[in-house]
Amino acid sequence: MKHITSFQNPSIKNLLQLQSKSKQRRKQNVFVVEGQQEVDLCQSSGFEFVEVYFCPELYDEAKLKSVALNNAEVNSVSEKIYQKIAYRGGTEGIIAIVKAKKSTIAEVKFANQTPLILVVEAPEKPGNIGALLRTADASGVDAVLIADLKTDLYHPNTIRSSVGTVFTNQIGVGTSTEIINFLQSNSIAIYAAILQEAKDYTAIDFTSASALVVGTESSGLTEQWREASRQNIIIPMQGKVDSMNVSVATGVLLFEAVRQRKTST
Repeated sequence: MKHITSFQNPSIKNLLQLQSKSKQRRKQNVFVVEGQQEVDLCQSSGFEFVEVYFCPELYDEAKLKSVALNNAEVNSVSEKIYQKIAYRGGTEGIIAIVKAKKSTIAEVKFANQTPLILVVEAPEKPGNIGALLRTADASGVDAVLIADLKTDLYHPNTIRSSVGTVFTNQIGVGTSTEIINFLQSNSIAIYAAILQEAKDYTAIDFTSASALVVGTESSGLTEQWREASRQNIIIPMQGKVDSMNVSVATGVLLFEAVRQRKTST
């Protein structure tokens, strides 16, 4: 184990590059995670740790025994270095470089005949993706499929805003065409959250295999999803505005599906 005190250390320079540049994350096929909860969730979800950095002044070294390090390189860093490499304040003194998993549609598997799936089209803000993943985890969906992703799945802001649920959700990334073909080939009904020709979401039966599809707040869903949808769905607005935050709307839709499924059993 090395103790690092210099900002010029090549490992520290590389870590900072990985935090700030998606190109480097893709090139090395790794990402950075910090904080005990996120590290624990990453570990329990079967991710492989490549390097681990901890600050003795902030983190109890004995806790490293609970982290599945395997052959990961472990380094301690000074508090000054840790404050530099920590992406956010208030973390518990541990940061890890982790090998990324494949997140293709081919990797998605279902444990039952009636999966509940969230599909998100063309998300571009890491914070919004994280919030949607947190909502998906809370509702217990079988998978989150991301169509035409405009950013990095393992962006630090995605990990942070998801509170680690980027690790707990089963995620598949592909084009809209690939995901539509995947859903149709598995006989999964598509319900698109689109205003036009839509029915109240409470009038729809979500107890069979269902995919609820949401778009961005600015652009909504493309015509491709409208054509593929079995039925467009809408949440009736009771106030003065005609829309709500996409993560909130997604939560409303998913928990209605969860409620129906509990009632039907």
